[in-house]
Amino acid sequence: MSDPIMLEINDGIALITLNRPDKLNALNYALIDRLMAALDAIETDDSVRAVILTGAGERAFSAGADIHEFAGSVRRGRDTAVRDFVRRGQTMTARLEAFRKPVIAAVNGLAFGGGCEITEAVHLAVASERARFAKPEINLGMPPTFGGTQRLPRLAGRKRALELLLTGDPFSPQRALEIGLINMIVPHYELLPAARQLANRIIRHSQLAVGSIITAVTRGLNTAIAEGLQVESEQFAALVPSQDLGESINAWIERRPPLYRGG
Repeated sequence: MSDPIMLEINDGIALITLNRPDKLNALNYALIDRLMAALDAIETDDSVRAVILTGAGERAFSAGADIHEFAGSVRRGRDTAVRDFVRRGQTMTARLEAFRKPVIAAVNGLAFGGGCEITEAVHLAVASERARFAKPEINLGMPPTFGGTQRLPRLAGRKRALELLLTGDPFSPQRALEIGLINMIVPHYELLPAARQLANRIIRHSQLAVGSIITAVTRGLNTAIAEGLQVESEQFAALVPSQDLGESINAWIERRPPLYRGG
Protein backbone atom coordinates (compact mmCIF):
# COMPACT_ATOMS: atom_id res chain seq x y z
CA MET A 1 0.00 0.00 0.00
CA SER A 2 1.42 3.41 -0.97
CA ASP A 3 1.98 6.12 1.59
CA PRO A 4 -1.07 8.43 1.70
CA ILE A 5 1.30 11.40 2.08
CA MET A 6 4.39 12.25 0.03
CA LEU A 7 6.90 14.72 1.47
CA GLU A 8 9.73 16.42 -0.41
CA ILE A 9 11.96 19.19 0.95
CA ASN A 10 13.91 21.46 -1.39
CA ASP A 11 15.36 24.94 -0.95
CA GLY A 12 13.58 25.57 2.34
CA ILE A 13 10.14 24.54 1.06
CA ALA A 14 8.35 21.33 2.07
CA LEU A 15 6.00 19.95 -0.57
CA ILE A 16 3.30 17.73 0.94
CA THR A 17 1.22 15.78 -1.57
CA LEU A 18 -2.04 14.09 -0.63
CA ASN A 19 -1.43 10.74 -2.28
CA ARG A 20 -4.64 8.80 -2.92
CA PRO A 21 -5.24 9.77 -6.56
CA ASP A 22 -7.38 6.69 -7.25
CA LYS A 23 -9.75 7.92 -4.50
CA LEU A 24 -9.51 11.59 -5.55
CA ASN A 25 -7.25 12.10 -2.51
CA ALA A 26 -10.14 11.50 -0.14
CA LEU A 27 -9.25 12.20 3.48
CA ASN A 28 -9.28 8.86 5.25
CA TYR A 29 -8.04 8.55 8.80
CA ALA A 30 -4.62 7.24 7.78
CA LEU A 31 -4.03 10.23 5.48
CA ILE A 32 -5.03 12.74 8.14
CA ASP A 33 -2.81 11.06 10.73
CA ARG A 34 0.15 11.01 8.32
CA LEU A 35 -0.41 14.66 7.45
CA MET A 36 -0.33 15.55 11.14
CA ALA A 37 2.88 13.57 11.60
CA ALA A 38 4.45 15.35 8.62
CA LEU A 39 3.54 18.74 10.10
CA ASP A 40 5.09 17.70 13.42
CA ALA A 41 8.35 16.84 11.64
CA ILE A 42 8.35 20.03 9.56
CA GLU A 43 7.67 22.22 12.57
CA THR A 44 10.95 21.27 14.24
CA ASP A 45 13.01 21.19 11.03
CA ASP A 46 14.81 24.53 10.88
CA SER A 47 15.68 24.00 7.22
CA VAL A 48 11.99 24.25 6.29
CA ARG A 49 10.66 27.78 6.00
CA ALA A 50 7.34 27.21 4.17
CA VAL A 51 4.93 24.42 3.22
CA ILE A 52 3.07 23.78 -0.03
CA LEU A 53 0.15 21.34 0.14
CA THR A 54 -1.23 19.79 -3.06
CA GLY A 55 -2.94 16.66 -4.39
CA ALA A 56 -1.60 13.79 -6.46
CA GLY A 57 -2.95 13.22 -9.95
CA GLU A 58 -4.73 15.46 -12.41
CA ARG A 59 -8.26 15.37 -11.04
CA ALA A 60 -8.35 16.36 -7.39
CA PHE A 61 -6.73 18.32 -4.60
CA SER A 62 -9.06 16.42 -2.29
CA ALA A 63 -12.66 15.40 -2.91
CA GLY A 64 -13.31 15.47 0.85
CA ALA A 65 -13.72 12.87 3.56
CA ASP A 66 -13.59 9.16 2.80
CA ILE A 67 -17.32 8.49 3.04
CA HIS A 68 -17.00 4.70 3.29
CA GLU A 69 -14.73 4.99 6.33
CA PHE A 70 -16.83 7.77 7.84
CA ALA A 71 -20.00 5.70 7.39
CA GLY A 72 -18.45 2.93 9.49
CA SER A 73 -17.82 5.39 12.32
CA VAL A 74 -21.41 6.67 12.10
CA ARG A 75 -22.76 3.13 12.33
CA ARG A 76 -20.81 2.64 15.54
CA GLY A 77 -22.61 5.56 17.16
CA ARG A 78 -22.39 9.23 18.01
CA ASP A 79 -19.39 9.13 20.34
CA THR A 80 -17.30 7.10 17.91
CA ALA A 81 -18.22 9.32 14.95
CA VAL A 82 -17.35 12.49 16.84
CA ARG A 83 -14.09 11.06 18.19
CA ASP A 84 -12.80 9.39 15.03
CA PHE A 85 -14.13 11.77 12.38
CA VAL A 86 -15.06 15.22 13.65
CA ARG A 87 -12.34 15.62 16.24
CA ARG A 88 -9.66 14.27 13.90
CA GLY A 89 -10.69 16.60 11.06
CA GLN A 90 -11.04 19.68 13.24
CA THR A 91 -7.66 19.04 14.84
CA MET A 92 -6.10 18.83 11.37
CA THR A 93 -7.57 22.10 10.10
CA ALA A 94 -6.79 23.89 13.37
CA ARG A 95 -3.19 22.68 13.11
CA LEU A 96 -2.88 23.99 9.57
CA GLU A 97 -4.45 27.32 10.53
CA ALA A 98 -2.16 27.90 13.52
CA PHE A 99 1.05 26.51 11.99
CA ARG A 100 3.89 28.99 12.54
CA LYS A 101 5.35 28.42 9.07
CA PRO A 102 3.28 29.60 6.09
CA VAL A 103 1.17 26.88 4.50
CA ILE A 104 0.13 27.40 0.87
CA ALA A 105 -2.50 25.21 -0.76
CA ALA A 106 -1.82 24.50 -4.44
CA VAL A 107 -5.32 23.47 -5.50
CA ASN A 108 -4.87 21.34 -8.60
CA GLY A 109 -8.42 20.02 -9.07
CA LEU A 110 -11.50 19.22 -7.01
CA ALA A 111 -11.52 20.74 -3.53
CA PHE A 112 -14.81 19.48 -2.16
CA GLY A 113 -15.89 19.09 1.46
CA GLY A 114 -12.83 18.48 3.59
CA GLY A 115 -10.59 19.53 0.70
CA CYS A 116 -12.32 22.90 0.67
CA GLU A 117 -12.01 23.09 4.47
CA ILE A 118 -8.25 22.57 4.18
CA THR A 119 -8.18 25.44 1.68
CA GLU A 120 -10.13 27.60 4.14
CA ALA A 121 -7.73 26.79 6.99
CA VAL A 122 -4.34 27.29 5.32
CA HIS A 123 -2.74 30.71 5.20
CA LEU A 124 -2.65 31.18 1.42
CA ALA A 125 -4.01 29.36 -1.62
CA VAL A 126 -3.16 29.25 -5.32
CA ALA A 127 -5.66 27.52 -7.61
CA SER A 128 -5.32 25.98 -11.03
CA GLU A 129 -7.75 27.16 -13.66
CA ARG A 130 -9.06 23.56 -13.51
CA ALA A 131 -9.87 23.73 -9.79
CA ARG A 132 -13.44 23.33 -8.60
CA PHE A 133 -14.78 23.91 -5.13
CA ALA A 134 -17.89 22.78 -3.25
CA LYS A 135 -19.44 22.48 0.18
CA PRO A 136 -21.51 19.34 -0.54
CA GLU A 137 -22.01 18.01 2.98
CA ILE A 138 -25.67 19.02 2.93
CA ASN A 139 -26.17 16.36 0.24
CA LEU A 140 -25.30 13.82 2.96
CA GLY A 141 -27.77 15.39 5.37
CA MET A 142 -25.10 16.97 7.60
CA PRO A 143 -23.15 20.18 8.11
CA PRO A 144 -19.42 20.46 7.37
CA THR A 145 -17.47 19.10 10.31
CA PHE A 146 -13.82 20.14 9.75
CA GLY A 147 -14.51 23.83 10.47
CA GLY A 148 -16.38 24.80 7.32
CA THR A 149 -19.36 26.39 9.08
CA GLN A 150 -16.98 28.67 10.97
CA ARG A 151 -14.13 29.55 8.61
CA LEU A 152 -16.04 30.06 5.37
CA PRO A 153 -18.34 32.78 6.81
CA ARG A 154 -15.26 34.54 8.17
CA LEU A 155 -13.69 34.48 4.71
CA ALA A 156 -16.70 35.06 2.47
CA GLY A 157 -19.25 36.78 4.68
CA ARG A 158 -22.38 35.25 6.19
CA LYS A 159 -24.77 35.35 3.23
CA ARG A 160 -22.31 34.19 0.57
CA ALA A 161 -21.11 31.38 2.82
CA LEU A 162 -24.65 30.28 3.62
CA GLU A 163 -25.51 30.13 -0.07
CA LEU A 164 -22.63 27.71 -0.66
CA LEU A 165 -23.28 25.71 2.50
CA LEU A 166 -27.05 25.39 2.02
CA THR A 167 -27.08 24.58 -1.71
CA GLY A 168 -24.01 22.36 -1.93
CA ASP A 169 -23.48 23.69 -5.47
CA PRO A 170 -19.96 23.52 -6.95
CA PHE A 171 -18.28 26.82 -7.70
CA SER A 172 -15.45 28.01 -9.91
CA PRO A 173 -11.99 29.27 -8.98
CA GLN A 174 -13.16 32.70 -10.10
CA ARG A 175 -15.90 32.61 -7.45
CA ALA A 176 -13.39 31.30 -4.89
CA LEU A 177 -11.15 34.28 -5.67
CA GLU A 178 -14.07 36.69 -5.42
CA ILE A 179 -15.04 35.49 -1.93
CA GLY A 180 -11.49 35.40 -0.56
CA LEU A 181 -11.03 31.64 -0.42
CA ILE A 182 -7.95 31.73 -2.67
CA ASN A 183 -5.31 34.31 -3.52
CA MET A 184 -4.83 33.73 -7.25
CA ILE A 185 -5.70 31.58 -10.25
CA VAL A 186 -2.95 30.35 -12.57
CA PRO A 187 -2.72 28.11 -15.65
CA HIS A 188 -2.76 24.47 -14.59
CA TYR A 189 0.83 23.64 -15.47
CA GLU A 190 2.11 26.76 -13.70
CA LEU A 191 0.46 25.84 -10.38
CA LEU A 192 3.43 24.51 -8.40
CA PRO A 193 5.87 27.08 -9.81
CA ALA A 194 3.44 29.83 -8.82
CA ALA A 195 3.07 28.37 -5.32
CA ARG A 196 6.87 28.15 -4.98
CA GLN A 197 7.25 31.72 -6.20
CA LEU A 198 4.78 32.89 -3.56
CA ALA A 199 6.60 30.88 -0.88
CA ASN A 200 9.94 32.41 -1.91
CA ARG A 201 8.50 35.90 -1.65
CA ILE A 202 7.73 35.10 2.00
CA ILE A 203 10.80 33.13 3.12
CA ARG A 204 13.20 35.92 2.13
CA HIS A 205 11.94 37.67 5.27
CA SER A 206 12.69 36.87 8.91
CA GLN A 207 11.25 33.50 9.89
CA LEU A 208 10.48 34.89 13.34
CA ALA A 209 8.52 37.80 11.89
CA VAL A 210 6.60 35.49 9.55
CA GLY A 211 5.60 33.25 12.46
CA SER A 212 4.60 36.21 14.60
CA ILE A 213 2.37 37.64 11.89
CA ILE A 214 0.64 34.29 11.33
CA THR A 215 0.03 33.88 15.06
CA ALA A 216 -1.24 37.44 15.51
CA VAL A 217 -3.67 37.16 12.60
CA THR A 218 -4.91 33.68 13.50
CA ARG A 219 -5.50 34.46 17.16
CA GLY A 220 -6.72 37.99 16.57
CA LEU A 221 -9.45 37.01 14.11
CA ASN A 222 -11.21 35.10 16.87
CA THR A 223 -11.17 37.92 19.41
CA ALA A 224 -12.48 41.44 19.87
CA ILE A 225 -10.22 44.16 18.43
CA ALA A 226 -8.86 45.15 21.86
CA GLU A 227 -7.79 41.59 22.57
CA GLY A 228 -6.36 41.27 19.07
CA LEU A 229 -4.25 44.39 19.60
CA GLN A 230 -2.92 42.82 22.80
CA VAL A 231 -1.93 39.70 20.85
CA GLU A 232 -0.18 41.92 18.31
CA SER A 233 1.69 43.72 21.08
CA GLU A 234 2.76 40.43 22.66
CA GLN A 235 4.07 39.11 19.35
CA PHE A 236 6.13 42.27 18.83
CA ALA A 237 7.47 42.20 22.39
CA ALA A 238 8.67 38.62 21.92
CA LEU A 239 10.77 39.77 18.94
CA VAL A 240 12.42 42.75 20.64
CA PRO A 241 15.37 40.77 22.08
CA SER A 242 15.84 38.69 18.91
CA GLN A 243 18.87 38.87 16.64
CA ASP A 244 16.61 39.04 13.59
CA LEU A 245 14.90 42.26 14.65
CA GLY A 246 18.21 43.90 15.49
CA GLU A 247 19.64 42.77 12.15
CA SER A 248 16.61 44.10 10.27
CA ILE A 249 16.94 47.54 11.84
CA ASN A 250 20.72 47.70 11.33
CA ALA A 251 20.41 46.56 7.72
CA TRP A 252 17.79 49.22 7.02
CA ILE A 253 19.95 51.96 8.57
CA GLU A 254 23.05 50.71 6.72
CA ARG A 255 21.13 50.28 3.44
CA ARG A 256 22.10 46.64 2.92
CA PRO A 257 20.25 43.33 2.67
CA PRO A 258 19.61 41.70 6.09
CA LEU A 259 21.21 38.39 7.01
CA TYR A 260 18.70 36.52 9.17
CA ARG A 261 19.70 33.72 11.51
CA GLY A 262 16.30 32.80 12.85
CA GLY A 263 17.12 33.79 16.41
